[in-house]
Amino acid sequence: MHDLQWYQYALIGLIFVWSGFVRSGLGFGGAVLSLPFLLLVHNDALVFLPLISVHLLVFSSITVVQNNRKPDAGGTVDWRYLRYLLAIMMVPKLIGVFGLITLPAKILSGVIFSIVSVYSLSYIFNRPFRSNSRIIDTVFLLLGGYISGTSLIGAPLIIAVAAQHVAKTQLRDTLFVLWFVLVTIKMAAFVYFDIDLQLIHHLWLLPCAAIGHVIGLRFHDHMLNADTPVFFRVLGSTLLLISLLGLARAFLA
Repeated sequence: MHDLQWYQYALIGLIFVWSGFVRSGLGFGGAVLSLPFLLLVHNDALVFLPLISVHLLVFSSITVVQNNRKPDAGGTVDWRYLRYLLAIMMVPKLIGVFGLITLPAKILSGVIFSIVSVYSLSYIFNRPFRSNSRIIDTVFLLLGGYISGTSLIGAPLIIAVAAQHVAKTQLRDTLFVLWFVLVTIKMAAFVYFDIDLQLIHHLWLLPCAAIGHVIGLRFHDHMLNADTPVFFRVLGSTLLLISLLGLARAFLA
């Protein structure tokens, strides 16, 4: 990323502000909602994935620690459900990390984002999907873990399940801890395979993400105080945007 024009660096900085905003505002989407835009500026995912990973590790840990130091916080992480998520997702996550691809990337992405679009519409119209089958939830979590291993865009499938079982006051921070564990595994793979971590670019991109992070924290507080239907409509709209971006990237690239 050393041969870019000045306007490309400016666009990358703005996109990382956006990435920080959606990550702290909703608890997910920092990668999925920014990577498609970043690839339009510089089409090399391995340049940006280490940057996004480090940002998630930094800001998710800061947010969770700060929130749980408050005397009246009451615990912002659902540790019981977090253990359940990790137990299901760890094996497919590891398989994905080491690149054991079982389906063509375009087909896999198309299936995932199509499923997520159905979830998103149910939230937008205030009819959240309620699965009475633990098997279906497990399938989505297995797929989410696998996709999280091959890239960092497994969040839509995971949150579609987690949002049904975790209180909205705990959802973001529970997801933050989950992402922290999963991304730590991903970073270990980057180091193992000698991927350039772009350390020099953290010096200016971390402050960009920090600006978005602070704005997103205020947005999240506003969302928690809003009516539940409003919360789910914003959640659904975000998931739908993710799905459309994912489908466009998979089939129009």
